[in-house]
Amino acid sequence: MLALTLIGGFVLLLVGGELLVRGASKLALAFGLSPLVIGLTVVAFGTSAPELAVSIKASLSGSSDIAIGNTVGSNILNILFILGLSALISPLVVAQQIVKKEVPIMIGASLILYGMALNGNISRGEGGILFIGSIAYTWFAVRSASREQKAIKDIYAHEIGTPADAERAKGKKSLALCLGLILGGLVILVYGSNLLVTAATELARGWGISELVIGLTIVAAGTSLPEAAASTIAAFKGEREIAIGNVVGSCIFNILSVLGLTSLVSPSGIAVPEGALSFDLPIMIASAVACLPVFYIGYSISRWRGLMFLGYYAAYTLYLILDAQAHPSTSEFKAALLYFVIPLTVLTLAYMTFHEVKSTKR
Repeated sequence: MLALTLIGGFVLLLVGGELLVRGASKLALAFGLSPLVIGLTVVAFGTSAPELAVSIKASLSGSSDIAIGNTVGSNILNILFILGLSALISPLVVAQQIVKKEVPIMIGASLILYGMALNGNISRGEGGILFIGSIAYTWFAVRSASREQKAIKDIYAHEIGTPADAERAKGKKSLALCLGLILGGLVILVYGSNLLVTAATELARGWGISELVIGLTIVAAGTSLPEAAASTIAAFKGEREIAIGNVVGSCIFNILSVLGLTSLVSPSGIAVPEGALSFDLPIMIASAVACLPVFYIGYSISRWRGLMFLGYYAAYTLYLILDAQAHPSTSEFKAALLYFVIPLTVLTLAYMTFHEVKSTKR
C-alpha cells in the first residue's frame, strides 16, 4: 500500500509540475516575455516546484531531514545523473553565457548554503536571504535576456516581431486558461507532495533507513522527474542548450527558492544533519564546481564526460546504500572516493582545462 502511495505521489508531482510549467509559460508569453527569459526563470522554477512542495510539507511535518535531503539530493542527481544521461544520449553544446554567468552563480549559491549550514541549522533569517537571492537572480536573468532580445529585435524586427505579437495576442485571450493551469498544477503538487512525504517517512521507519537517505535518493529522484523528462527529451530532439540550461537553472532555484522558502516558513528553520554537512553537501558543491571545467572544455559535454558523471552518481548512490546498511566496507569505499578517484578526476580536468586555455590563446 505504501509503495502505491509513493508511486501515486510521484505521478501527481509530475502532472502538477507539467500543468504549472505550461500555464506559467503561456502567461509569460501573454506579457511579452521572450522564450529565453521563460526558459531561465519560469521553466526552471516550474520544474523545481515539486521539490518546493515536498520540502515545505516535510519541514512543516517535522521531517526536516527529508527537506534538506530532497534539495541536496536533487541537485546532485540533476548534475551527475540527468546531465550525464543527456550527454550520453547526445553530446551537449554549452552556451558561453551558462559558463560565464549561470555556473558561477550556482557555485556561489552552493557555497553560501554550506556556510549557512555549518552551525547545523538554516534559520528563518538565512532562508529570507536565500529567497531574496532568488528574486535577485530572476531579475538578473530577465534583464540580461531582455537586453539580448531587444538587440535581436532591433536587427531582425520584421522577421521575429510578427510571430511574437501573434503569440502575445493569443496568450492574452487565454489568460483564464493560464491561471487555471497554474492553480490546478499547484493544487495537484500540494496533494502529491503530501502523499509522497507521508509514504517516504513511513518507508524510512519501516526499513530502518534514515529520513535523510530517503530524501537524498527516492524523494530526490521523484521530485527531479520534470528536470529529467525535460532534459532527456531536449537531448533527443537536438535542443542541447535547453538540456543544460534547465538543469543549471533548476539547481540555482532549488537552493535559493526551495530551501529559502522552506526555511522561511518553518518556525525554527531547517535542521541540517551531520551526515549531510560532512558528506552530501560537499558532494553537491564538488558537482557544481566540476561543471566549470567540464562545460568550458570545448564548450560541450562529450559522451565520455557524461559517462563520468553517471559513474560518479552510481558510486555516490552505492555509498548511501552501504552506509544505510552499516556495511563494514563503507569507510574504505568512502576513502577510495575521497582520496583517489576524486583527486585523479580533478587532476585530469585541470590538465585538460590548461590545454584548452593554451589552445584558445593560440
